[in-house]
Amino acid sequence: MILKQYEVSKINIKLHPVILFYGQNNGAKEEEILNLIKTQNIKPNVYEEKQILENYEFFYNEVVSDSLFDDKKIFIVKRATDKLVKIVEDIINKNLSNFLLILNSDNLEKKSKLRNLFEKNKALVCIPFYPENISQLIQITNNFFKKINFSVSQSNINLIVNKSNGDRGILMNELQKIEMFIHNNNKLTSSNLLKLINIAENYNISELVDHCLAKNERKIMNILNENNFSNEDCIVIVRTFLNKSKKILKLSSEYEKNENLDLTISSAKPPIFWKDKEITKNQILKWKPKNIKNLIYELNDIELKIKKNLNISINIITDFILEKSVS
Repeated sequence: MILKQYEVSKINIKLHPVILFYGQNNGAKEEEILNLIKTQNIKPNVYEEKQILENYEFFYNEVVSDSLFDDKKIFIVKRATDKLVKIVEDIINKNLSNFLLILNSDNLEKKSKLRNLFEKNKALVCIPFYPENISQLIQITNNFFKKINFSVSQSNINLIVNKSNGDRGILMNELQKIEMFIHNNNKLTSSNLLKLINIAENYNISELVDHCLAKNERKIMNILNENNFSNEDCIVIVRTFLNKSKKILKLSSEYEKNENLDLTISSAKPPIFWKDKEITKNQILKWKPKNIKNLIYELNDIELKIKKNLNISINIITDFILEKSVS
């Protein structure tokens, strides 16, 4: 069953406990999902599709066992694809109650098996989220600055809106960063506005790559869940991955020769900033030169794959990151 975006509040989750949100407007999806679950006053269990596919029995038992008793649970699956069709069918065929399962997907084509399953089954709810147009985003931005009583030029508003790529979530993230910036009595100019947006974005990507190289799975999951990376960001992630991997290859090779981790760090050129030393040590210990070389080869293949399949690039890079964080 297909509903419009504005009809989310009409959903009766007791009658329709399995819901598909799909589309490119991640911000609008996240906002509506939050509105839907906050009325339940229950903390959701968030999964990546890859986690479920690798351990389906655990996930299935989590859904089924809790649905048989009084403890209600909410499950959110991020970046869902057609690979989950059989799993969804297994769950709905059980006629379970007392649970809520939300699938959050990127853009799904008309021929998508997952999309067709939800559109044709009256027991399921499917809601598409399309990119918002420029006038809608400008209106949201104007209302935001009006609410905080701050005057912004039209050129700066256009700059902020263009950065959002039609995604309300990206727009709101940028507006919140700007609000914090001006709260400290900083003057908002086109120059520092552009720096503010780009620095924050690159920091998130750099942090994601650093924790992947350190194989910190929990931190990686937090970053992925808290950020709405775009398809275009995937190329930046791969390039950042390549640059950092090459640095770790050099350090790892040096460590293999001298067997002194502190010496390797202290003699690194260019010097490693003090706050990055601990995570760099972890990265060196996690990767032998042979393994990091293989990673670099794989990253080149991933970049080519992303360029050929930009519409699913988020899935490609997410699966790759999750795989490398545990391998």
